Amino acid sequence: MRIGILGTGTLAAALGEGWSRAGHEVSIGGRSQVKAEKLAERLGHGVLAVAPREAVVGRDAVLLAVSWDGVEDMLGLAGASDGLLEGTPLIDPTNAVAHGVGVLLTEHGESMARRIAGLAPGAHVVKAFHLFPADRWASSPGAGAGADPANVTVAMCGDNSAALHVVGELVRDVGGIPAILGTLDRVRQLEEVAGFVIGLAFAGFDPNSAVPRVPSSPVLD
Repeated sequence: MRIGILGTGTLAAALGEGWSRAGHEVSIGGRSQVKAEKLAERLGHGVLAVAPREAVVGRDAVLLAVSWDGVEDMLGLAGASDGLLEGTPLIDPTNAVAHGVGVLLTEHGESMARRIAGLAPGAHVVKAFHLFPADRWASSPGAGAGADPANVTVAMCGDNSAALHVVGELVRDVGGIPAILGTLDRVRQLEEVAGFVIGLAFAGFDPNSAVPRVPSSPVLD
């Protein structure tokens, strides 16, 4: 696939490396061309540094790898309001949460994914890759410290089935297992989970210990 990445941070680097290693054509577009060029050079595998607009045109998927408060600026640089992302799967891994607390900073009932969809008319927004730190994806599938990445489930929400399929394949390419929670009508729930995980982690608790393991066919009281 031809994949565009908007951003030059740790998640852009980790997923860019994984996808380029899997044989995809990856282009990096950043607010700083210098940073984009340095990242592309570090990743190798034919990764290119391009302008943000070029990073989204003619792509099979685009990753919006910027902090939540930089979303509007980056989408503006990419020409999203001009319809350049129309019909393109747009992966949203952002977390609009208070640092160290986990409280969502979006308005009551609002989701970051819906906000992004409004800023990028026609794009097929898919929420994914927002629950794990970037270093989870920084090593090859099956390698690295901690739990085997092959056992990592990537929960996703999106309205377009074709876009969900594309993103699901990209999840598998970095060793994850895609799990569709539902449409963007449920994405606020998925974003709240990130706040829950972040809040527990910063309070010194293992979020995994707060989620009960259930049998494959649970019986709920």
